[in-house]
Amino acid sequence: MIPKEILAKIKRIEVKTRRLVSDSIAGRYHSVFRGQGINFSEVREYQPGDDVRSIDWNVTARMNHPFVKVFTEERELTMILMVDISASGWFGSGNLSKRELAAEIGSVLTLAALRNQDKVGLVLFSDEVEQYVPPRKGSRHALRIIREILYHEPRRRGTNIQSALDFLMKVAKRKCIVVMISDFLGQSKVTRKDVDSHLKKQFVLSSSLNQVSLSTLRQVSRRHDVIAIQTLDRYETEMPNVGFLTLKDAETGEVVEINTGSAQRRKDFAMRQARAQKELERLFRTAGIDAMQARTDQSYAETLIRFFQTRENRLRHQ
Repeated sequence: MIPKEILAKIKRIEVKTRRLVSDSIAGRYHSVFRGQGINFSEVREYQPGDDVRSIDWNVTARMNHPFVKVFTEERELTMILMVDISASGWFGSGNLSKRELAAEIGSVLTLAALRNQDKVGLVLFSDEVEQYVPPRKGSRHALRIIREILYHEPRRRGTNIQSALDFLMKVAKRKCIVVMISDFLGQSKVTRKDVDSHLKKQFVLSSSLNQVSLSTLRQVSRRHDVIAIQTLDRYETEMPNVGFLTLKDAETGEVVEINTGSAQRRKDFAMRQARAQKELERLFRTAGIDAMQARTDQSYAETLIRFFQTRENRLRHQ
């Protein structure tokens, strides 16, 4: 039995994101995710403005006036959400944790897909695949996906994208829209550096994609239409000036003390994170994966709409 407060939160997210889908997203979703092909539908009489290249000359000859072939897009697609539910997802310095942000974005995409008569499935992963919900349609199915992203209790704390992609390649035999939602942070690497006489440890951003081969990413992106959505909190890219700070890695349990009052240390931290972020973006480009970043302190709706607009413009010129 699901507690009432959990059901209420799921419903609030569903109502909030349904409004966004109605206002801004559903039409753009249809434009940026194309069907698998074009099917012949029927032959009808030519009308002014029809493309002359669509004239069916055999029927035209028999009927003594022009007829054109009508084709329809094979529209039904399958979207699979791959959501990272490792322990680092519960971090959030604002109103939302990264896990809650992932649930809202997943809800928007699920509702947009269902409105376009597409199926949606779900893969939840940590350093192993935690749960698989096969693709289906329907409003009850959408609510289940939101619930699982928010409230599934993971067995493990780490992140292993390679195992999740291996699982995807086994269960998704036909081309799908694959949306990976993750912070793409793996186990934090701790380095010792003589910056301070008594504090010598500091966190360094570590991409969980370091464990994934480029060939795997390319193989997945060749078979499927892959989108990467990175969920981040501002304090994963910039260090707050709050004096001495004790940090605990959510995935490894390791505790590190940092003097955030050092301007040089904050600058070094920001520069390292920026370099790591550029490397992650380069990896996505090389693998042919479209990527966007969503932050807990910013409107993901505006970011998602801009991403769709950019993708739609690129597809229009292909």
